[in-house]
Amino acid sequence: MAGYRRLDVNEVGDVTVVHFRDQKIIEDLGIQELGQELNRLVEVENRRKLVLNFSSVDFLSSAALGKLITLDKKMKAKSGKLKLCNIRPEIYEVFAITRLNRLFDIKDEEADALAAF
Repeated sequence: MAGYRRLDVNEVGDVTVVHFRDQKIIEDLGIQELGQELNRLVEVENRRKLVLNFSSVDFLSSAALGKLITLDKKMKAKSGKLKLCNIRPEIYEVFAITRLNRLFDIKDEEADALAAF
């Protein structure tokens, strides 16, 4: 598996668990790289079960949310499953306001997300 600048990628059984390296995902260049790395997991490395763990993320811009929506569409197009977990309350509020909490399968803890597969 090639290295990632924005992500820490691990395998737990047949599930790929992704941790974000950036605390604040707000700058355009970083978001573009993040999007490319997430897409690579799906398009190139053919990952079908993804857990995105947001435990280290303090802030997420709307552009970053757009990358997550794109990732979700790509996963569904390839019959994959995407789960999000460990989202801080202030970030979850943005998901709730934008109703993205209905689009994404969000779990409290990584163990809950893994168990949901």
